[in-house]
Amino acid sequence: MPSRSVKIVNSLKSARGQEFLRRRAFPAAIPFLTLAFWAAFGEFGLLMAATLLPLPFLLAPLKAASQAEKDEADFDGLTGLLLQTALERRMDAQMAHLTDVGNATATFSIKIDGFARLRENHGDQTAEEVLRVLANRIRSALRSKDIVARSGDSAFLVSLDPVPNMDLETAIQMANRFQASIEESIPLQMASIYVTCSIGFCLSSRLNRPSATAMIQGAEMAMSEARLSGTSNIRAYTADMGRKVISRRKTQSEAARTLQKDQIKAWFQPQISTDTGEVTGFEVLARWEHPERGILAPVQFLDVLNQTGQMGELADLMTRQALNAVRAWDDAGFHVPCVGVNFAGDELRSPTLVERIQWELDRNELDASRLGIEVLESVIAGAPDDMVVRNVEAIAKLGCNIDLDDFGTGHASISSIRRLPVKRIKIDRSFVTNVDRDTDQQKMIAAIVTLAERLDLSTLAEGVENAAEHAMMSQLGCAHVQGFGIARPMPFEDTIKWMEDHKAKLGPAIQIGQKSG
Repeated sequence: MPSRSVKIVNSLKSARGQEFLRRRAFPAAIPFLTLAFWAAFGEFGLLMAATLLPLPFLLAPLKAASQAEKDEADFDGLTGLLLQTALERRMDAQMAHLTDVGNATATFSIKIDGFARLRENHGDQTAEEVLRVLANRIRSALRSKDIVARSGDSAFLVSLDPVPNMDLETAIQMANRFQASIEESIPLQMASIYVTCSIGFCLSSRLNRPSATAMIQGAEMAMSEARLSGTSNIRAYTADMGRKVISRRKTQSEAARTLQKDQIKAWFQPQISTDTGEVTGFEVLARWEHPERGILAPVQFLDVLNQTGQMGELADLMTRQALNAVRAWDDAGFHVPCVGVNFAGDELRSPTLVERIQWELDRNELDASRLGIEVLESVIAGAPDDMVVRNVEAIAKLGCNIDLDDFGTGHASISSIRRLPVKRIKIDRSFVTNVDRDTDQQKMIAAIVTLAERLDLSTLAEGVENAAEHAMMSQLGCAHVQGFGIARPMPFEDTIKWMEDHKAKLGPAIQIGQKSG
């Protein structure tokens, strides 16, 4: 009768059996041997046997499986790249070659700009495909011994193999190579997608004791500096970046709590008519009145408020303080037609935004036309977000004025502008600086003003610094101006005094801003 089954039972699964062998049977040999049982059913019934086998013979498959699992854990499942922990181990091995005379290396931290928005607009599947494409492009830009890892949702680390000629110029060339590769069009099924990236890098020659940890920290500090300057930037690590990071982290820690401490205040910058000089409004600008460091500009705290999800609270605070100011000006006898508050893209997507604005207007018993909502051109570049469009349309229906801010710096098309109920275009300061001496800028502004008039939109020039620029903007037909040449931003307490002085300068012929009777 043929055997019905054969089973192998490894004694490694029986702690008691191994203990018996170790202590009683083969105390000297057991470190190198293990016991195995065979059980079989044959024509003579159950047969059992036992034998001793070399331990490595039975452990080899287990070790191979364990190593395979460990290797798999080193790699990112989406892109196939190493994970950061695995990269750090390999970098430590690379660092050993730095002892060779003249050898140096560089580590790059690469962050894809605006990737969260890309994922939100195009979905997870497209975002993942973009990451796979970018991972392959970075890998293709490397030499055989260079290392690349995925270090975050939209972040990569690259460590170059140490070579004698790795200097600042070579590292910059590599960074440019990565950036050019990443920022090429990404063809997908339905359309092409474009992304930009921020890159920071650290040279081992700039560190006293280069290590994997120190190199990565240096590269990430430099990348953070690059992102502070906008998108598609490259920065090299310098020694003073560490001090800046410590200072910035302290600021971030304080900024995360400052809204609760009522230290962020609305400051006001006047806007006037180029025809009459009349005050036509104020723009609200956030300022942090720090108890130790004085007045801090938005660039020093907005980033952390954005990271901690507090931009909505800031917008509410600025709206509240702006409308409080309008009510106070009315009570003092000054009628300021409109005060403008800046709203970023994330704030404009809030499902409760319209109700919150209506509540603040009702609380101050003000007509909605007294509030302006300033929307950055970059928010509507390309195809505006549907939630943004719905909210802006609803705010306009309340009666609020919609301004398109920083016009000329983004990629908004005429069709995307017409999707929103925009009433005024704010021409970016980059077009205004030295406009009295630059004929090309004059032509561009004249074209913008003509376009606005054809679309029944008003215009305001930002960044007017002096009388010559003011006069030229008036000559070119721009309806309103704003800038240091008119007045610097000021706390609410100074606004009424400024309006009184401004009225006095214009003379009695023009009653600026003040109610009659």
